[in-house]
Amino acid sequence: MNLVVLDPDNPEFPHPSVALHEPDGLLAVGGNLEPETLLAAYRQGIFPWYQDDDPILWWSPIERCVIRPDNFYISSSLRRQLRQARYQITSDMAFSDVMCACAEPRGDGGTWITSEMIEAYSQLHEYGDAHSVEVWDGPRLVGGIYGVQVGSLFCGESMFSRVNNGSKIAVAHLLRWMNTAGLDMLDCQLSNPHLLSLGAQTMPRDKFLHELSAAGKKTYPWSFNQHSADSWP
Repeated sequence: MNLVVLDPDNPEFPHPSVALHEPDGLLAVGGNLEPETLLAAYRQGIFPWYQDDDPILWWSPIERCVIRPDNFYISSSLRRQLRQARYQITSDMAFSDVMCACAEPRGDGGTWITSEMIEAYSQLHEYGDAHSVEVWDGPRLVGGIYGVQVGSLFCGESMFSRVNNGSKIAVAHLLRWMNTAGLDMLDCQLSNPHLLSLGAQTMPRDKFLHELSAAGKKTYPWSFNQHSADSWP
């Protein structure tokens, strides 16, 4: 089967079931990163992922990695940090800064969060559909996560740490709020050992799309707030 090429002016995504098996989940190429295009993609279980010198590539892998709020595993060391409440937790206070921190080169020296992606998701944030959770040590941003909300589902895009467990602290607060607010699931897209150690599970694409369809019909305002140290047993 040939890869679907999207019209840059009027992209229409094919059903995720026609995605390639190799590479796993590659569905389409081209299109654009306008807010309406990104929202249409996320509502269909599709996300962009490409390098700087690539065209825009769209994916929907056959297995989806997710964390349900009540399945998040908190290690004893992370629990101690949460109880100490050393760091200030905020949301949507530094969205672009979180994205830029996530884009910083890591072990492999590369990044898929291009300047074009930062601009596109920052615009989506201004629309009220993309959000961030920030971890602060005084004035210094030391951890965070950002993603896109689709009803009762939060599609996590990337996270970063500048201190031990910085990203995990952000995720813990995010999932704690999601559990309180009634949101169903954190979409982590692709599985890896780090996510599995946090309680992530994989599910077949068909099941994920079914749950996504139900999640997208719900409406939840983004009312994230910091939890006190007493709320961590």
